[in-house]
Amino acid sequence: MQGLKPSQLAALTRLFNRRFPAEEVYTVDQARELSLLSRAVGRQLGLLIDRKGRVQMVIVGEAGSIMIPELPRGRSGQERLRGLRLLHTHLSPGGISQEDLMDMLFLRLDAVVALTVNPVGEPVQWQAAHLLPNPSGSQPYHLDTPQPWDRTESQFVATAEALEEELARKAEDAREADDTPRAMLVSVGTQPRIIQERNLDELAELARTAGLTVAGRMVQRVAQINPRLIMGKGKVAELEVLALQGRAGMMVFDGELSPAQLHNLADITERKVIDRTQLILDIFAQHAVSRAGKLQVELAQLRYTQPRLVGKNRAMDRLMGGIGGRGPGETKLETDRRKIRERMARIRKELDQLRRQRSFTRARRSRQGIPLAALVGYTNAGKSTLLNTLTRSEVLAENKLFATLDPTTRRLRFPAEKEIIMADTVGFIRNLPKELMDAFRATLEELEAADLLLHVADASHPDLLQQISAVETILAEMELDRMPRLMILNKWDQLEAPARAELADAFPHALTISAKNGEGCKALLEELELLLLRHPASMVATDAPTVLN
Repeated sequence: MQGLKPSQLAALTRLFNRRFPAEEVYTVDQARELSLLSRAVGRQLGLLIDRKGRVQMVIVGEAGSIMIPELPRGRSGQERLRGLRLLHTHLSPGGISQEDLMDMLFLRLDAVVALTVNPVGEPVQWQAAHLLPNPSGSQPYHLDTPQPWDRTESQFVATAEALEEELARKAEDAREADDTPRAMLVSVGTQPRIIQERNLDELAELARTAGLTVAGRMVQRVAQINPRLIMGKGKVAELEVLALQGRAGMMVFDGELSPAQLHNLADITERKVIDRTQLILDIFAQHAVSRAGKLQVELAQLRYTQPRLVGKNRAMDRLMGGIGGRGPGETKLETDRRKIRERMARIRKELDQLRRQRSFTRARRSRQGIPLAALVGYTNAGKSTLLNTLTRSEVLAENKLFATLDPTTRRLRFPAEKEIIMADTVGFIRNLPKELMDAFRATLEELEAADLLLHVADASHPDLLQQISAVETILAEMELDRMPRLMILNKWDQLEAPARAELADAFPHALTISAKNGEGCKALLEELELLLLRHPASMVATDAPTVLN
């Protein structure tokens, strides 16, 4: 409002108090008044009008644009519009701009109307746009033909209500078909597109494990990451179009978003925005069973949430709760920062106690002289299935990522009353979040006491080599890379002869099995008996990683 005369401020106040027709653009007197005032101040003027014709906000923009300030929370549900239309002036010809359409899209306005004003302050024409329930191509909106300024007929309310009815019907159809939350998957990075696509495939599996339905996906390769929104605003608008088409209420980004990016994206899209780390944390929160596992999940969530506490605002509401937000939730900034620190200290103390108990158990087992073989590998490689097959147990084994979180041990008895301990551990994954690496170090301590690591890999996976590399990297970070280990290529039954021959050449010392049907498991048992019971001295670690055959 700076630079405006008292008479102009008074005129704006009168506009605010005007009642506009519900099913017309304006009255001719209102059009003349708005146009004359806009030209007098030399700026675009905007009015946000509800469905009863009441002005909810008067906006004073610049000469060539208008900035809509933060609005109250939209009406609940993705099938609802905001119940407001924007009527604003344009001081140059051209009609509805791309910026106008983006405002309508992001704010879910009933309609946007641009009134063109000539140099002497007279109205010339108006043009309107509204969203579509069935977006065609990349345009989820309809752009009306420009109309003479004095043709005021319109059907704003009827059109908006019909649109909401159609959106509600589609939402109901989607819920009947699949009642799980729907999410858009997004990858923005500098890597080649083929790598981004593969990473999104894995993110899709993570989403399925978390209980999400993938509504669509977007891949953008960039030279440099946008620090504010990770991508340009135009690309965000494209993403919003895809979200509308897929009826997605959530956006899941591959990689980790900064606190600023999380809040900015949630604020501009008015959708829930989470990143890969949040998704993994949510999966862990769903699957943790033991006391130690639950504490470790909570600690990881608190460590992730702590730097992202910026006070109670709309964006935070869309960051917490439900998928990606199980656990601590939103807090009141300063007080709860202190509470989080205190809670983290209590969790660490309890985890230390549990760690000492596990250490005592391992020491007792060591005194008994029972060898320990620990299963490691990429998540969903088949470790739990193998444990069940070898020990005839019933450990949870699902075709989902991170089905196993808590360490599970079973005894495996050989002839002559000899036995070993088999331990199933949490699956590894590429770019394991630091919060999880630190918090789950206690869970993976079982590996440090192992006499042998059994590296189980999914031989049928298209990214087999990358998955093996990710496991080796994590083992190195935990200083376990020099421990004796045996490579096991699982799901061998799913490969054709040429693929089998290629992998046999690449991994000549690996054992090939099918944990599901038992193929190759007898040879594996013989190898374990040989290594752990007959010739344990042969497994002394050397200066290089030991891969046994």
